[in-house]
This record gives sequence, C-alpha cells and structure tokens, in this order.
Amino acid sequence: MKYSLPILFSVFILGNVIAQKAAFVLGHVDTLYSNTLAEKRVLNIFLPSGYSPDSAHTYPVIYLLDGAADEDFIHIAGLVQFASFSWVEHLPPSILVGIANTDRKRDFTYTSATGFKFPPELAAFQSAYKNAGGSARFMDFVEKELQPYIDQTYKTNAERTLIGQSLAGLMATEFLLKKPQLFNKYIIMSPSLWWDNESLLQIQPAQPKPGTKVYIAVGKEGKMMENDARNLAKLLQKSQKFPNLLFEFLPEENHGTILHPAVARAFKFFNQKK
Repeated sequence: MKYSLPILFSVFILGNVIAQKAAFVLGHVDTLYSNTLAEKRVLNIFLPSGYSPDSAHTYPVIYLLDGAADEDFIHIAGLVQFASFSWVEHLPPSILVGIANTDRKRDFTYTSATGFKFPPELAAFQSAYKNAGGSARFMDFVEKELQPYIDQTYKTNAERTLIGQSLAGLMATEFLLKKPQLFNKYIIMSPSLWWDNESLLQIQPAQPKPGTKVYIAVGKEGKMMENDARNLAKLLQKSQKFPNLLFEFLPEENHGTILHPAVARAFKFFNQKK
C-alpha cells in the first residue's frame, strides 16, 4: 500500500491592514509498506523544477538517511535545489528521497559481538539501543523494495547517491563496504564507527561500481570520531577500489553543524569541472 500527500509550508504576507496567507508545496510524501521490515515507511520526495512524468528526461536520485521533515529533509532539499541552479552547477537536477525513521538505532546498527561495551563517553545512552542490530534487514528493504519502487514511480537514471551522518553515517559506511554497487556516490559524515568496537573497519570492501565517488568528512568532534573517519578513508585508499575519494577534516564544524556544509562540499566535489 502506498499513497502521497503534499508537504505544505505557510507563507505569511503582512500588509498595513490585513494579513494574507498562502501556501506552496516543497515536496510530497509517499508511504511504502515494507514486507521486509513489516511496517509502513514514510518517504519525503523533492522533485526538480520542470519535472514531468510524461517527459523522456530522467534524473539522478539522492537517498537521504534521517530524511523526515523534522530531521534533515527540508534543509537538504533546499541545498539540492540551490546546488542545481544553472548559475551554480554543483549538482545536476536531481530527485531527493528522504527516508524517515521509525527506529534509527535498530535500522542503522548491525548485530554486535557478545560482550561489546559502549565507549565510556556514550555508556549513558546504551539503554536506547535495546533494539539494535537490524541493519541487514534495512539494507534488504533499500535494495529490494525502496529502490525498485522509486525507479518504477519516478523518472530515474542509474546515478544514485547516499547521504548519512552520525549513526546514519555508520549505515552509509556499511552499504559502502558490503553492498557498494547499490549507489555510485556516497556522502559519509561523522560516522559512528565506534559501534561494536569499530569492527566495520576490519572488513575488506566489496567491489564498487566503476567510477564510484566517496566523500568523507568529520569536524572537531573528539579523538574517537575523528580517528574513525580518518581510518575509514585509509581503509578505502588501501583497498585501491575507490580512486575517487575525498576526505576532509572541517575544524570549524562540530557533530551538530557538519552535515549541511559537508553535503554542499560533497556536491561540488562530485560535479567539479575537469
């Protein structure tokens, strides 16, 4: 079962005597039932200017983890629009798919080893991870249900980007290392690779699509987070499977501020003129 609803935002125009209220549509909401996850999943969809289902033109798709309206969808939708302006050209006109969460700690973590202990600075949050370990099912949902639905419903081409930060960065990293052919561009910021004693950094990356591009960024976020992001970049470089890789340390950003400026830098890196 699936349905769509508009995402509306109110614009207030104040005059000397009266206030007029109007609304514009930023995007719309699709709801897709997942047999894999046994639940409905909300998808926030932003379509580029001029999009027409009757046109032969097709578009790249950007998949955004943490993609609810009260998460990162709205500000990333604005960035996608801005980056694709003809006078900017940091991004071709693209479809944005925001994947809203139901239980991100379940979906974005893989099963940890027996005896795994949280880092001391995160131990207070351990009880929030009682449902952890569902990332394999989430990856199946994306591969077997979500991507086919988007390709059947919208005018898409073969270019797919994945965006994830923090715990969603851990999930994006797992996609990159285990199923890299599902996307050909990855934007990974401040990934929570501390999960399960950094065991994800011990596996060898699978073979990506030719020309896959990877952008990794971390801000001034403490030794553990900064080292893990650097070590991920080193792992990819050592594998020699990801020649189109850029790692950036952004010391003016922190864990709360890095996402928006880093995504803007990634768009520019992916689409720089040669």
